[in-house]
Amino acid sequence: MPVRPGALRLEAVHKRYGRAPEVLAGVDLAVAPREIVVVAGPNGSGKSTLLRIAAGSSRPTSGRVRGRAPVVGYLPDRFPAQLRMPAAVYLRHLAALHRENAAAATESAGELLEALGFVGSTRTPMSGLSKGNAQKIGLAQALCCSAGLLVLDEPWSGLDAPAAQVLLGRVAAAAQDGASVLVTDHTGTAAALPRARHLRLQGGELRPSPPQPNGPAPLVVVELWCPLDPAEAAAALAPFVRAAPAGDRLVLHVPVGRSDALLRAALDLGCSILSVTPAARDAPR
Repeated sequence: MPVRPGALRLEAVHKRYGRAPEVLAGVDLAVAPREIVVVAGPNGSGKSTLLRIAAGSSRPTSGRVRGRAPVVGYLPDRFPAQLRMPAAVYLRHLAALHRENAAAATESAGELLEALGFVGSTRTPMSGLSKGNAQKIGLAQALCCSAGLLVLDEPWSGLDAPAAQVLLGRVAAAAQDGASVLVTDHTGTAAALPRARHLRLQGGELRPSPPQPNGPAPLVVVELWCPLDPAEAAAALAPFVRAAPAGDRLVLHVPVGRSDALLRAALDLGCSILSVTPAARDAPR
């Protein structure tokens, strides 16, 4: 496809860790300004590796990256487990790295955190935040830095339904304002992004995402026990599936393609996975 000036370009990018098989096997990708590219793929397919290379936090084994914007808003797939820096200090530190005005960046991040439903205190160390609140801090630093390139790794993971909708709007607005956007999504939420281009990474190669199959996707039944109030846990898992409490447990009918993301989000909430079984054909959807 023709590439407009200023586009991010990955050209014949390979990535291998040690003697293991290649994670990326000659990936070519262009993301133009005002374009949103959504990358899907199974766990372990290299999506996070691809995004780290696009953002500049990792180098390819071979190939090159060109056209990366001077300011990159990057949300990694997870934060270091022992990140003791208070959230407010983390936001100020990232604003300084992005060369943003500290007061303006703090105000912008505060507005976004309020819209996302952040609860608690920004004086809490990052390692002490829940998965959802840590995700919101990460989104605030990535989206409030006037980035020309947004690289967001599973940004809807751990968000409740209202926050997921806010994020959809902010990602779409960033692209409309001129940013190039590269995002991975295991939840299916990104399907609502307007005019996004969908790709699939598998076997180390990127291909256009095939059309959705006709008919409903196969389901699995996931039974969970969560330390949260069941209604609160159901709300937190809403981006992945419609969840309803069943006593002190949650029983969820989950599309197969979303089950890995659901299980990961449930574990991040501290839930125990009691069972995962195929759903009967007449199971509720």
